[in-house]
Amino acid sequence: MRQLYNLKKIIFVFSLLTMASHWSFSQKYSNEFLSIGLGARAQAMGGAFVATVDDVTAGFWNPAALASIDMRNGIQIGAQHAEWFAGIGKYDYLGFAMPFDNHKRALGLTAIRFGIDDIPNTLSLYNDDGSVNYDNVKPFSAADYAFLVSYAQKVYTDRGKLFLGGNVKVVHRSIGPFAKSWGFGLDASAQFHTEKWRWAVMLKDITNTFNAWTFDFTDEEKVILELTDNAIPIKSLEVTRPQMVFAGARHFDFGKMGLTAELDVTMFMDGKRNTLISSYPFSFDPTLGLEANYGKFVFLRAGINNVQEDSDLRGKKFWTVQPNLGVGLKMYKFRLDYAFTDIGDSSNQTYSHVVSMVLDLNFDYFKKVAARK
Repeated sequence: MRQLYNLKKIIFVFSLLTMASHWSFSQKYSNEFLSIGLGARAQAMGGAFVATVDDVTAGFWNPAALASIDMRNGIQIGAQHAEWFAGIGKYDYLGFAMPFDNHKRALGLTAIRFGIDDIPNTLSLYNDDGSVNYDNVKPFSAADYAFLVSYAQKVYTDRGKLFLGGNVKVVHRSIGPFAKSWGFGLDASAQFHTEKWRWAVMLKDITNTFNAWTFDFTDEEKVILELTDNAIPIKSLEVTRPQMVFAGARHFDFGKMGLTAELDVTMFMDGKRNTLISSYPFSFDPTLGLEANYGKFVFLRAGINNVQEDSDLRGKKFWTVQPNLGVGLKMYKFRLDYAFTDIGDSSNQTYSHVVSMVLDLNFDYFKKVAARK
């Protein structure tokens, strides 16, 4: 418990120092909670999912794919709960997809929350006489929220099925009573299906996503910040630069068994990053995912991502990758997925568990049941 308390105390101090840095222009890692991804199926494949996605999570991964979902006169609902950083961070998702215009178009809604709760506010830890009073410590939450409204439509071609789509994105971030921000942005995407291949491109934050921060400290908190040599934050602006994902997937049939392999390459447009191909002004980060199934009932998945260069204490450089594994079960209109992933390198051992579900609701079925009664 003491270790957990100390970790949350460190997170609190880090949050204040981050705010005090006085953002005034674009941040390379702004809104990074949206880079984690969602859905245990996608997480198990290392996030290589932009071309393969064919369910309600397309609202996040590739909104164009919403028009490719076979919802059969109903809607599709998705939900997820995941605990990251060995249970410190909670990641929750709820999604909704609905076809219209004779299944030529689709709408989607996505809600995401990533938060760290019960962080101790230690600004009031000491009394005026210098004594420690733990009763003054009050918990707060640091949470990020994203709301996506998605639209997709089919475009018929002679060579295959083309789907186009986009997102309107609203981002809200809150650090207890101290800081809040609102951000807005747009995404656009396309997905193309042939008999065995799927190709896709996803453009994130094509207009840049702007987060406007405001800060609110009491007079007592301002005094403590000044006494501890921390600058008092003021209003600031965060800018998330565009990203582009190129994806290709191939499906193989072996009777009752099937295998899908996908390769995604993300192009960052915010300068040099620690990726496999690191350059200026663009950096490229590949991810690879595999999904095997038996009778489209049992699924086994694996993926690798986050290929980065690291170094040991002697300065010797080496490459690391993030491994991911998962399983899934599909029963009629319900699919349950699980992923086991290590979000850091092998030395950190920050293993996380992700559980998600997708449910198809067929209104015609419920109408028939009601008629029988």
